[in-house]
Amino acid sequence: MAEDLAFTGLKVLDMAQGVAGPHCGLLLAQHGAEVTKLEPLGGDWGRDLGTSYGDLSAFGAVYNRGKRSIAVDLKAEEGLAVAKRLAAEADVVLESFRPGVMARFGLDYASVAKENPSVVYMSVSGFGQDGPYSKLPATDSVIQAFSGLMAVNKDHRGVPQRINVIAVDIFTGLYAFQGVAPALYRRLRTGKGVHLDISLMQSALAFLSAKMIERQLDGPEMIALGAPLGTYAASDGFFNMNARRDQHFKALMEMVGRPDMAEDPRYQTPDGRIQHSDELDAVIRPAFAERTTEEWLADLKAHDILAARVNDFPDILADPHVQAREIVRTIQHRGIGEIPMPLIPGAPTPDGERVQAPHLGQHTETILRELGYEPDAIRAMIESGVALAA
Repeated sequence: MAEDLAFTGLKVLDMAQGVAGPHCGLLLAQHGAEVTKLEPLGGDWGRDLGTSYGDLSAFGAVYNRGKRSIAVDLKAEEGLAVAKRLAAEADVVLESFRPGVMARFGLDYASVAKENPSVVYMSVSGFGQDGPYSKLPATDSVIQAFSGLMAVNKDHRGVPQRINVIAVDIFTGLYAFQGVAPALYRRLRTGKGVHLDISLMQSALAFLSAKMIERQLDGPEMIALGAPLGTYAASDGFFNMNARRDQHFKALMEMVGRPDMAEDPRYQTPDGRIQHSDELDAVIRPAFAERTTEEWLADLKAHDILAARVNDFPDILADPHVQAREIVRTIQHRGIGEIPMPLIPGAPTPDGERVQAPHLGQHTETILRELGYEPDAIRAMIESGVALAA
């Protein structure tokens, strides 16, 4: 039941755009918070990220589930007044503009805290609220390059590669949520608000902590975790395998018809196998190409060797274990149609409006009424272009 959720009754003003900030707002909404998404008249730019379906994209549909949308022009006095009233009543305020932008509107933490001293105010930016790079534009791809993430993701030619998903934004949203949640608990104990400075840069560095330490201790050469280990081609697809342990390596060499190599002193230690991984691959890869993925996976798993098919999304959605766990639901989304929706770990199973992302300005009139605006005033704001209602 909605009234049993952890953040039921919590009011959140989500002025963030894109993915990182809205992801934090999504998680608050899925745990029961009433999240009001305040957007410009043209909408959050995340609505156009990738292919658009009306006023929604896949990213917009995912990271704005369970929210209500109000669209107003902050450059208009009446629109700004709406935003300030929402901020004054909010338990949590989220924003993701470049440092200094919110201050120009009187919606920065210092301004909001004058009227709402217990507010938990979360700012997401590329490089943080201060420092030499604070005013620079930053995107996921910029931070993947800047942070070193691409340096640890090189292809077979040694060329650094960007992960082809907006990974930094997504895990920044997780870090933002884990910052907001304890801040709310602190507020419950002390009554004090706080300004949280969450950056894509810092989130990426935190995510890469272990690799950073490895680089400090081991030097510039990337240290392999073991061998044989990696992605291999079967006759009909790819699978990933980890046979670096002694017993697994011995069993693998039996499977590929080269038990003698398991007795060779060059390959009898983990370090030796790493040093001679090219020689091992020269034997293993041709053998793998002679049989199907399923045949190899059956043999590998029979010997407790870590291995999995490289799936595309239709494969994983059809997987019997995924289906048995019921962790991906098929929903009918307004304006898009039937889509898969993975459940969020640790969050309640959503239903009703918590699986839907709002259309731009879908709740403008409702929210303005809740703020005490009369019908004539609401109509005038819409007709004058100060507010937009879907």
